[in-house]
Amino acid sequence: MTETDKDTICDVCATSTRVPGYGEQFGTLQALWGYGAGHDGERYRVNLCESCFFAALAFLKQERRTQNLFSDEQPCEECPFGLVARDDYFGDS
Repeated sequence: MTETDKDTICDVCATSTRVPGYGEQFGTLQALWGYGAGHDGERYRVNLCESCFFAALAFLKQERRTQNLFSDEQPCEECPFGLVARDDYFGDS
């Protein structure tokens, strides 16, 4: 197997992120904690298949709702949580 044939596996469900005919399709949750952080010097990267990515996103969105339940300023429900572009098929937006 060559390096270009290497498959990225979802770190949650352990399935392949390769979509036949389209290559790898996955999301990444990552962090690099710096000086002063409780996890100073630690680096994290979690690769997620599409299903696990949107399950994690739904959980975080629910956490945001819970954290702001009694706040006067509610998060914008019309703005999809974390979405930065639509119809960006080639990643050039």
